[in-house]
Amino acid sequence: MTATDPTIAPENPELVAERRHLAAARAALRRMREEVDATELLFGDVVKDKVTDAALRRGRERRLAALSDIPDAPLYFGRLDFDQGTVFLEEDVRPDEEYDRIHIGRRHVHDPEGRPMVLDWRAPISIAYYRATPADRMLTRSRRRYGFTTTTGPGGEPESHLTAFEDEDLLGGGQGDGVGVGGTLLDAEIERPRTGPMRDIVATIQPEQDDLVRAPLETTLCVQGAPGTGKTAVGLHRIAYLLYTERARLSRSGVAIIGPNRSFLSYIRDVLPALGEVDVHQTTVLELITRDLPERSRPAKGWVGRTETPSAARIKGSAVMAEILRRDLWSHLRSPEETIVVRRGARRWRLYPEDVRPLLTELAERGISYGSGRELLSHRMAHVLLTLMEAEGEVCDDRTHTRIRRDPAVRAAVTALWPKVDPLRMVFGLLTDPERLARAAEGLLDPEEQAALLLPGKPRGPKSARWSEEDLTLVDEAASLIERPSGMGHVVVDEAQDLSPMRCRAVGRRGGSGSFTVLGDIAQGTDPSAARHWSTLLEHLGRPDGHLHVLDRGYRVPAQIIDFAAGLLPTIAPGLGAPVAVRRSPGSLRVVPTTEEERTADLARACREALEGDGSVGLIAADDRLPALCEALAAEGVEAPPIGEVGLDGARLVAVPASLAKGLEFDAVVVSEPAEIVEAEERGANRLYVVLTRAVGSLHVVHARPLPEQLV
Repeated sequence: MTATDPTIAPENPELVAERRHLAAARAALRRMREEVDATELLFGDVVKDKVTDAALRRGRERRLAALSDIPDAPLYFGRLDFDQGTVFLEEDVRPDEEYDRIHIGRRHVHDPEGRPMVLDWRAPISIAYYRATPADRMLTRSRRRYGFTTTTGPGGEPESHLTAFEDEDLLGGGQGDGVGVGGTLLDAEIERPRTGPMRDIVATIQPEQDDLVRAPLETTLCVQGAPGTGKTAVGLHRIAYLLYTERARLSRSGVAIIGPNRSFLSYIRDVLPALGEVDVHQTTVLELITRDLPERSRPAKGWVGRTETPSAARIKGSAVMAEILRRDLWSHLRSPEETIVVRRGARRWRLYPEDVRPLLTELAERGISYGSGRELLSHRMAHVLLTLMEAEGEVCDDRTHTRIRRDPAVRAAVTALWPKVDPLRMVFGLLTDPERLARAAEGLLDPEEQAALLLPGKPRGPKSARWSEEDLTLVDEAASLIERPSGMGHVVVDEAQDLSPMRCRAVGRRGGSGSFTVLGDIAQGTDPSAARHWSTLLEHLGRPDGHLHVLDRGYRVPAQIIDFAAGLLPTIAPGLGAPVAVRRSPGSLRVVPTTEEERTADLARACREALEGDGSVGLIAADDRLPALCEALAAEGVEAPPIGEVGLDGARLVAVPASLAKGLEFDAVVVSEPAEIVEAEERGANRLYVVLTRAVGSLHVVHARPLPEQLV
């Protein structure tokens, strides 16, 4: 534990020395930033080198951002002592130190002579901080953890002060003396209240988490993680680790995080910058699949104009749609009927339908993209014509081939036989023409299922259509059949259990030949097409050889809350083991029966009690009930602004629709009417499980209607 005021912490000589080292390290980090900032970039001819200069300037800005200090976060959080000579060369050993001593933090810091003052947590030698035990001390003698207190500085900005330390003797296996109050600093850091966005867990990574974080780039990981097990943090820290070990490769190919919604991405936005990584693209599946759609076709109210019924969503999200789209796309090919005549000088060269037909068949059967096949057709036709010319004694070379390929007659034939296809218009045509859809879906969908696919109303074109997210996923599939997208080096997908097979395919294409970190919890699947088994999802993602790992030790959510929510597991995820909470917190769960008349007053009381504690508070209710509930609470003097308006750091108490709660955490959660959450959607019990496990400190459940029988 840390002292509440750094000015009253005991003046232990070691604590004073540690504070001096921290101050010196922060000064060294400022010097490193100043050196980068002072770097002269322009060289040579300014006009000639302006592109290079701009690139160097961007690189410098990224480097400056990576070297930013975070006042409310400690620059380092741990220390390891090794026998002298284990880490440093003889000439680098400090004469005043008995051991080789390294401080471990969020980034590397060195003094003016280049000697390390703080080592990056990702460095190989730092592994011992997370994994060393008395049984396998990994050449270390002791491990020190630090406690910090955050106060408000003179200008109102947060400041972090070192107030405690705790030593673990790895030689004797005992807990050494430290400066602190009460329990261990590790537990205190894990249980520390939070406000605003998610923070990193670099100081508290557990051995089973560290194994996953440091998995090599070539490995695709799939992490089944119960609530509070740190699966999201594992994914984010794995990105930071891979950018440290494979920066050259990943800087070329790129890295992305795909989350379920913008609220979730806002929640995790500060983690990677705090670890010194500022170049990771964060997006949602919807943003991913609409990014390249033509703006001229965008409906006035946005791309998504409606929500599918659960049955239609299941059909449109099923893998069978990929075959339907493939059939429809390749049905655009036309059989040659006319002779192609190419003039060259005074001579005419002819390609008859029987010459062209095998070319079409061969290209269509090669498994290449539609767009590539169209490009290759002109090459094949030019090659056949060149063969005819050479047989007649004509002298031909590459330039001749190019001229023939670009001949108006050849180009016209390609357009007629292998027409260009716009993916948006293709899907629009398929979903508005029952006969065309029936041809493509023959033997795959029955008439009733086909009818469920059709767009509502009679839109005149893509711009007037009311698209659903499932429709746009089909457009993305069609676009990939026409031209395969380039892939990234590594992709992290969070809340992956909700990806339909078609969304999995869309995400998988963005990975190209790279690897994935797939994060989720089968029990939290709320989409109509949510996965029941990870093996099936990995197949649709195109990574059937992904390694499945289970995290079932909950470090954040108290046992009382986990045990209460786990009553739903036999219903929502049969066969999935219940998570094991590592800590108990008496009084963390309160279930408050009430009446319709008293419900608002009881909810207001629960919110006020939650606000008496530290950290963030989330009020969660069924989506359609939340606006009226917030109005009623305001009349009681309790303001709960919607999370979409103020974000996670705009107010301590925010109102969260049940559909947006996934992936978020609050110190305290107040839940209104679990029965309404269950009834609001097809997989409402799964949604309720998500809602009940958002609390890491306390959970208040207020209900006038009976609780679901699994929770009684």
